[in-house]
Amino acid sequence: MLPSGLYLGRSLLLPTIRARDRACLRLRPPTPQVLYMKLCGNSKYYQALHYGTVMPPDEITVNYRHGLPLVTLTLPSRKERCQFVVKPMLSTVGSFLQDLQNEDKGIKTAAIITADGSEIPASTLMDTLLMKGFKLVINKLAYDVQCHKKEKPTEEHMIELENLKSLVHRLFTILHLEEFQKKRERHLMAKIDHLKEQLQPLEQVKARIEARSEAKTSGLLWAGLALLSVQGGALAWLTWWVYSWDIMEPITFFLTFANSMVFFAYFIITRQNYTYSSVRSRQFLQFFHKKSKQQCFDVEQYNKLKEDLAKATESLENVRHSLHFRMPGELNKKN
Repeated sequence: MLPSGLYLGRSLLLPTIRARDRACLRLRPPTPQVLYMKLCGNSKYYQALHYGTVMPPDEITVNYRHGLPLVTLTLPSRKERCQFVVKPMLSTVGSFLQDLQNEDKGIKTAAIITADGSEIPASTLMDTLLMKGFKLVINKLAYDVQCHKKEKPTEEHMIELENLKSLVHRLFTILHLEEFQKKRERHLMAKIDHLKEQLQPLEQVKARIEARSEAKTSGLLWAGLALLSVQGGALAWLTWWVYSWDIMEPITFFLTFANSMVFFAYFIITRQNYTYSSVRSRQFLQFFHKKSKQQCFDVEQYNKLKEDLAKATESLENVRHSLHFRMPGELNKKN
């Protein structure tokens, strides 16, 4: 059974020769017979039948494999089909076109345009591009690309995906937490060393200012003690040597009342109780800030560095505690 358009040529019979002396037929020696086929019609038609189940060589297809888009196209230089895996949420139009040019140096120009001819910016995510069809222009040749619509994931699929993410996160935590803790420890130690280097010159200036402020505060306290001693001695001299007690009693009363008014005024101004420790601390801070301005000592910067150092030190202690004590217990429980 031969396909349509082909036919067999008929074998030609050789002529017979009659003998003169007897009536018989003698055939010539048989010659080889040839079976030949003739192709009728357009030869391209049969070539098309041969490639009927194969994609056209220049067609660009978009398929999904393992949830990722797979773009298949023919490279212009090598005439080979090449597949490009696209990460929709990470890849952009610009990175995809750059991958094409890196794979085939014969691609001089490449662009992606919409159906109406508008060029798509290079910063557009591939996830947005693959929502509908577009045209890929390679070396001024446009190729239509039809994208399949992705099915929306069901609620059960989303729950399974979240559970899978949680499982991967827990496995990563168990397998890599110790390494992460060590890296964190090294990072904190380096940060602490850097903060200490910045604080070292400030600490030296602060120590000098504190020493001078402490000396002035102590001198002021001794001056107050001397003043009270002079006041007591003067009252005693006036009471026993100059005047009598009857005259000095109301004077001492008014002096005591005046001192009470001074203490109350101090509370109104400073909103602090008049105690010797609070007065000393307040006076020390006044001297300290005055000297700091004179020597250009940045108190705010110093306080910020000290806070950062305290936080880094506390974090380092927590990391070391977690690394050496807590993690082995957790791993044993999980095992």
